[in-house]
Amino acid sequence: MISVADLLTNNRIPGNYFATDVYVRSDLELGLLENRRGDRLLALPETLIQAIYVGLDKETGQATRLVLFNCGKWWGKNFYTRFREELTDYYGQALADMTMAEFLQCLQQCWITHGWGKVELDHQYQNRGFLVIKTWNSPFAGHAPKINRPVCYFEAGILSAFFSQLTGRDLHCIQTACESLGAEANRFVIGLEKRLEPANVMVEQQADHDTIMKKLCP
Repeated sequence: MISVADLLTNNRIPGNYFATDVYVRSDLELGLLENRRGDRLLALPETLIQAIYVGLDKETGQATRLVLFNCGKWWGKNFYTRFREELTDYYGQALADMTMAEFLQCLQQCWITHGWGKVELDHQYQNRGFLVIKTWNSPFAGHAPKINRPVCYFEAGILSAFFSQLTGRDLHCIQTACESLGAEANRFVIGLEKRLEPANVMVEQQADHDTIMKKLCP
């Protein structure tokens, strides 16, 4: 028989930690945005994103992609640490002990709440050593200058660092499809850097995602 004491112990049922209406908190008088732990959040206006791309292009030229990718890697390491700490504190279990369904639900809601659009993991090539990430409504793809190659370098850096931290392996990430070029979604391929080298050349040659994956997984 269940006792009253049992019912009163750990009686909180964890909800959706990253639900936008409870995760993001604002103080209009001070002009501050915070998350539910009290950590500061930063809002990036469209004009700032555009200015970052234009300014870096004028200052660094083709090195813009490398600068943004490395910035994304630095930010992605910190993002993973916060993501892990917040979920561990809230759900009372290590990230490694969560089911894949729970992990994906948290990551997808986190992506939406932070204003990065939608994200989905494609495991089709997992047994070949690659993970494909699909995103939609990316603010970077939406506001970067239109060029003849994918432009979400910052996101690629974030994903590279995030999944490197998650798996404990040094992984690289290459974007193979971009909404800025008319694709229905942004696609990123994550794997070991040496195995991704052929994709670099094919992206420069404007090959499509499926063609690149056939080359990587003959």
